[in-house]
Amino acid sequence: MRTALFSWLLARHYGGQFFLRIEDTDQARYVESGIEAQMEALRWLGLTWDEGPDVGGPYAPYTQSERLETYREHAERLVARDHAYLCYCSPQRLEEVRKAQQARKEPPRYDRHCRNFSPEERQAAEAQGARPVVRFKTPLDGETVTHDVLRGSVTFQNDTLDDFVLLKSDGYPTYHLAAQVDDHLMQTTHVLRGEEWLPSAPRHFLIYRAFGWEPPAFAHLSRILGPDRAKLSKRHGAHAALEYREQGYLPDAVVNFLALLGWSLDDHTEIIDRATLIRHFDLDRVLTNPAVFNAEKLLWMNGVYIREMPDDKLADEVAPFLERHLGRPVDRGLLMRIIPLVKERIKLLSEIVDMADFFFMDGELDYDVETLLGKRYAGDAVRALEALDTAAERLEAVDAWGHEKLEAAVRPLAEELGVKTGDLFGVLRVAVTGKTATPPLFETMELLGQQRTLERLRRARERLRGQAPPAK
Repeated sequence: MRTALFSWLLARHYGGQFFLRIEDTDQARYVESGIEAQMEALRWLGLTWDEGPDVGGPYAPYTQSERLETYREHAERLVARDHAYLCYCSPQRLEEVRKAQQARKEPPRYDRHCRNFSPEERQAAEAQGARPVVRFKTPLDGETVTHDVLRGSVTFQNDTLDDFVLLKSDGYPTYHLAAQVDDHLMQTTHVLRGEEWLPSAPRHFLIYRAFGWEPPAFAHLSRILGPDRAKLSKRHGAHAALEYREQGYLPDAVVNFLALLGWSLDDHTEIIDRATLIRHFDLDRVLTNPAVFNAEKLLWMNGVYIREMPDDKLADEVAPFLERHLGRPVDRGLLMRIIPLVKERIKLLSEIVDMADFFFMDGELDYDVETLLGKRYAGDAVRALEALDTAAERLEAVDAWGHEKLEAAVRPLAEELGVKTGDLFGVLRVAVTGKTATPPLFETMELLGQQRTLERLRRARERLRGQAPPAK
């Protein structure tokens, strides 16, 4: 997704076309739901494409499995020009060759057994039913110079390269053939991809040279590492893109975070909106050093975007999380009153559930007596009951139900009971919300209303009466 973002930003910056191509020719690794998941992730992040399998375009089809005839024709063209050849080696023979090379401590590669087959040898192989692959005839000596926008010219010795497969025996191309043919036919100007593809770059430049085509500009982006500089994994907090949506991240925050994994606006700016990214993005500030994925920074950044969001927009974003949790629609008017209380307290949209679900609940709240008592009243249900009884009396007497009057009625009670204010507020908070961490207590009571607040206090006192010893 970072690579897709950089490509999208580059296209948008220069007023170009960002297109989506489905490269599904590796049938052994094909996952039925994988294509739609990737497309949905791109849509979620707002990386809309100008051409693609669902929107069409001048170079359709954009799904490689629908372009097999094109790749076959181009493979045959290379064979006719003596830049490629048919290879009849069985998987068993290739495995034996690899094992022998490993035993000799040689790098495993194809031994070019079929490279110089005579017509008679080819005919004999075909008579035995062998289904050939098409291999590129890599030059045996000399060098291939590739150019990378970020790294400059990189030279590879041809004797270190193998005769790689272009077209498999099932008629499907490898990436080496399909991507280069498509990029030429689709008039691709820039190819951004991970640096793990840099060793394959000479193969692709050789293909372009064999066809007599001008290659596009290649930019091999640096790897993304964990904070410990190890290969990025889930233990570093990295997940598939749509998992971040389920966790409650905002797409603008994720885009901002991804943009800074290998690129920078300057040496200090971290919060960058999408329009600014498009206006300033270019490859000249893309770094070749590995980027470091910091999950804590992403979480902080998401909190910043939440706090900057208009209340009505934030209500739209958090409502689905509450509704999935509650199993029903939520009162929009009540939610809009809750948003100002929680906006500064959540870093993920999903945190709205723990922070505010009790506002929408009727009936018994789910908490145990130990949670209600807390540390201060642990093992002393009598004193906790006294605190709730007295607080309920004070709250019943409030003439206008608003948070300021509620606080004025209850706050002095702590001193009267000889307890800390936080301890008193703690037992009241659990009684009326079922939770130990909530928005401000008295603003919460105001939104709950007098009837529900007093009813929840009554039920909490009933729980405690079952714990307290009878009066003598």
